[in-house]
Amino acid sequence: MNLEQFKPLTVYTIYIASTPERVWEALTSAEFSRKYFSGFAVEMEQRLGGSFIVRAPDGPEHITGEVFEYDPPNKLTVTWNVNWPDLVAKLGTTLVTYEIEPAGEAVRLTMSERHDRPLSDDILSGGRTGWPAILSGLKSLLETGKAPQITMAPPAQMLAALKAMGIKTP
Repeated sequence: MNLEQFKPLTVYTIYIASTPERVWEALTSAEFSRKYFSGFAVEMEQRLGGSFIVRAPDGPEHITGEVFEYDPPNKLTVTWNVNWPDLVAKLGTTLVTYEIEPAGEAVRLTMSERHDRPLSDDILSGGRTGWPAILSGLKSLLETGKAPQITMAPPAQMLAALKAMGIKTP
């Protein structure tokens, strides 16, 4: 896979009162992720080329991928493919990168979502709605020990755009 062809279309940076090791653990652990990711569990083989899975709260694989860059506790890049029929074929692979840097008494966490082709704002609206909630939950969990239960409506704008492209969604 040629990283040069992947352009960041969504980038978020947050500061968390924590350590790089704790942020890394929260990003790569099913136990942690269930608490801040609406019950979804991140399961990964912690090695370059390892599998990356995000399981829905009721068990099925919702997202599958592969560990593409692995440098604990500094950087993690995974392919992020939502398991909906035709989605990857029509929209391409997504790369999600987490960069973790010490920042005094905090950690600077930068999350980027990169794509190998231009995508409309309608398509990107789902992630752009979901990522702030996920990252806010992660921050709250690490800083207070409790993640807020954030209720969000399905991303109607994204779902309508996918439907218009002939992509089936649940």
